This record gives sequence, C-alpha cells and structure tokens, in this order.
Amino acid sequence: MAENANTQRTSDSGVSIWLDDLSRTRIESGNLQQLIAERNVVGVTTNPSIFQKALSQVGPYDEQLKQLGRIPVEQAVRELTTTDVRNATDIFREVAEKTDYVDGRVSIEVDPRLAHNTEETEKQAEELWNKVDRPNAMIKIPATLEGLPAITATLAKGISVNVTLIFSLERYKQVIDAFIEGMVQADKNGHDLKHMGSVASFFVSRVDTAVDKLLEANGSDEAKSLEGKAAVANARLAYELFEKAFDSDPRWADLEAKGAKRQRPLWASTGTKNAAYSDCKYVDELVAPDVVNTMPEKTLNALADHGNGAPSVKGTYEESHQVMQKLADLGINIKDVTDKLEADGVAAFIDSWDSVLSDVQKGIDRVNG
Repeated sequence: MAENANTQRTSDSGVSIWLDDLSRTRIESGNLQQLIAERNVVGVTTNPSIFQKALSQVGPYDEQLKQLGRIPVEQAVRELTTTDVRNATDIFREVAEKTDYVDGRVSIEVDPRLAHNTEETEKQAEELWNKVDRPNAMIKIPATLEGLPAITATLAKGISVNVTLIFSLERYKQVIDAFIEGMVQADKNGHDLKHMGSVASFFVSRVDTAVDKLLEANGSDEAKSLEGKAAVANARLAYELFEKAFDSDPRWADLEAKGAKRQRPLWASTGTKNAAYSDCKYVDELVAPDVVNTMPEKTLNALADHGNGAPSVKGTYEESHQVMQKLADLGINIKDVTDKLEADGVAAFIDSWDSVLSDVQKGIDRVNG
C-alpha cells in the first residue's frame, strides 16, 4: 500500500503525525514500519497509560522478564520500557536523519510520581536519556510548576525534552520561557543545538470534556452554542502564542542563528471523547505549519479514511478569543478548569504507573515460577 492521501495532505499542510502508542507487539510485528510507510507517521509518544496497556499483556515481555530474573520491579519496568523506546528510535532513525532530527522522535516519560519534585525529575530525565542512548529520543517532563526548572536544567545538559500535560496558555508561556532559557544554557555548556529537539504537548480534548459539563449545567442557549468549542479555541490561541513568543524573544534570534530549532506545539489528547463530534475534530481543526499531532491509532485511521487535513488555524485568533470571552461571561473560569485538568492528569498517570508496577511484578512472578 502507498501513502494515504489524507494523511499526506495533513503532512503537506505542516503537521507532523506522531502515533500516541507503543508496544513490543507493534514493534516486532512490523506494524510501526507499516505506519511510517502508509500513514505518514514520523514519531511516537508514550506515557504511563500507554505502557500500562502494553505491559499488562501476557506474552510479549516474558522472554525479557526471564532474562532479567527476579530483579526489583521498578528496575524491570525501566528495562522493559527503555528497550521498547530504544528499538522504536532505531526504526525512526532514518526519518530523524532525513528531517535533521525535527521528526523521528520517540518520547519516554519520567516517573509521574516525581511530577512535583524538581531535583528527582531532573535526575531521572538524565538517567532515562543515557539508558535509551539514542539521539532521536525525547524525555517527557510534566509542565507542573516544579517541572519547569527541571525542563530548563535537562535541556541545559543537551537532552531533548517533550514537555507534557500543558492545558493553559499561562502555563504554556512559562514552558516556552523554560525552553528558551534551557537552550541558552545548553549553548553556554557547549552542546550542539542543531540536533536538540523539544515539543510542548498541549492537551486538547480533555478541555472540551470539562468545559462541556459546565455548559450543560448552565443550560442556556448561549451555553449550548459554545459546546465543543473551548478546546480548539484554547489550542489555536496557544498557536498564536507560539508564533508571537519566538518572533519577539531576543534570546531566540541568537539561538536560531546557531541552528536551534523552535519548540513546536504538539497537540495531545486528540482522540474524540464525545460521539457527537467528528472523530477527526482535534486533527482537522488544528492544522497549521510547524505543529505535531500525536494521535491514537483509532484517530489516525479516521484521519486516513475521511480526514480533511487542510490548514485551519490561521485567521481564527479573533474568533478564538471571542469564544474564551463568552465562556468567561457565562462564569466559566478557564484557569480553574485547566488547573484541575493538570492535577487530574498527573493523578491519572500515577494510577497507571501503579498498575504498571503491579502488572510487571505479576509477570516477574509468573515467568520465574
């Protein structure tokens, strides 16, 4: 099968399509290579929930668990996940080289229990980077207040970073600043900026899920007319911020002259959760140059089948500001919504991580008799 026309159109519009999933089965079956060849997939993101799904399967990891023997469960999880990420980065190496390391990236997240611990996050980010040991890896660090200095410190060591769990424009602005400062320090520390990469993972569909509940509770015609609009408006305004921030920061011009690449916005949580909305909503309505859209396979297949992929962000800023203003007029405090989403996001990843530890312990016990 050749490349898909719809995913090709999306790519041609400036969107890097990444897959929001990884498992050993996907790697060993050749499916990942197939998605690169047929669906324009040029990167992969993982998170604790994705590894929880992969590592709960009986079979694919048994051989490595046997080799590892009865080691502490946290060490076993580290070995299993970094093996998958290392193998996936090797599959994407050609993509990385062709795109000068803009794409071909595979992300692995620090332990979510460290989300509010700057020092330990920074330490583990470096350990994961060294363990995966591939130039096209990315270390995911949550955009909590404690995560921000860890992002700067990790970049300062020449390590590529995927900043995750961004929900608000206010926090996104802080993330861009943490990124630029990290690149300034990386430059001072003598790191080659050309192959360093970073993305800012801005979460989308969860915003609609939260805001739509508040709109339904309001029940007015005005509230009803705003359902399904908050998430896209929020993300489009993030793109506006992306354009302005890099063009106006004097530090950035100097870094760009040395080969540094902008930290691209990455649209995360792009699977549609409300059946009343298009299953391509958070792809088709967020098409713009220099963005990444990481999507679950179901969304990727929907895009391939009937997605539009035409540019849809430029020229929407005024309308997006109006949507946010109308929400405020109805008494919806978007900061309260996004603060809760961040806290819930961290908590959900911690729950998934606890399940990972439990499932892998069961696997260790099973294969070692």
